[in-house]
Amino acid sequence: MTKIVGIQFRGAGKSYYFNPGGHTVPKGAGVIVETARGIEYGTCVQAETEVEDSKIVQPLRGIIRIATDQDRAILKSNAEKEKRASAICRQKIEKHGLEMKLIRSEYAFDGNKIMFFFTADGRVDFRQLVKDLASEFHTRIELRQVGVRDESRILGGIGICGKTFCCSTFLSEFSPVSIKMAKEQGLSLNPVKISGSCGRLMCCLSYEQEAYEELQESMPNIDAQVETPSGRGVVVDVSLLRGKVKVSLADQPDQPPKFFDKTEIKVLKRGCRRHENGGCKENGGCKENENAVF
Repeated sequence: MTKIVGIQFRGAGKSYYFNPGGHTVPKGAGVIVETARGIEYGTCVQAETEVEDSKIVQPLRGIIRIATDQDRAILKSNAEKEKRASAICRQKIEKHGLEMKLIRSEYAFDGNKIMFFFTADGRVDFRQLVKDLASEFHTRIELRQVGVRDESRILGGIGICGKTFCCSTFLSEFSPVSIKMAKEQGLSLNPVKISGSCGRLMCCLSYEQEAYEELQESMPNIDAQVETPSGRGVVVDVSLLRGKVKVSLADQPDQPPKFFDKTEIKVLKRGCRRHENGGCKENGGCKENENAVF
């Protein structure tokens, strides 16, 4: 086991393990640490604890010191300089007619480098821009292209739920999200309703996906033939959260389908899960599972 503290940089994002090095670092305290990018100011998000050695990426860097008032003054000064750097960079981008959008500028804590984050549809030749910026600021310049999801994380905002973006508050990394998740959760497939401000599928679609998959395993498929207390029929819809199954009864073809609890039915022949998405209703319907027993 190894003693560590968890340090986070620039608000939301991934936290990194550091060696406390004899320092007592309470949660929420500012610290000065050495990183691959140089000396940085971070915030402790996990107080000293022990983790398995297998979870440590060696070498484990140490904490230099607990942040002082002078360090916090430098951090505040850098934030002011970043505003000026962003304004100048946007002017230079416009001057050179570059197809790129500046998202944020970021000073290294010790001031030996400025990083500019931007988005663009393709590759951008910014060599002359770097030269102009270097001559303006007399320090090392780094331009880094990011994706649209990173843009939302950096800029922040309010989602359609009325809350601050998950990516800019507590998400440490982006998880894969697919349209299949929206289908299995019975959500509208209208891109406007299931996409975030970044234009990609909302990260929150993945939060309950595991629960929906577990519920799906206990429910019959669409088009499954079932036995109900009212007779045999075919499943036309399922309500996963309520545990209800909507069945069209064979001996009541002119009546609307009825709802039954999943515990009240017995599956005689299972349907195909692709029926739910209309994937195998072509060419006379599904043949794959017509004789299979659920």
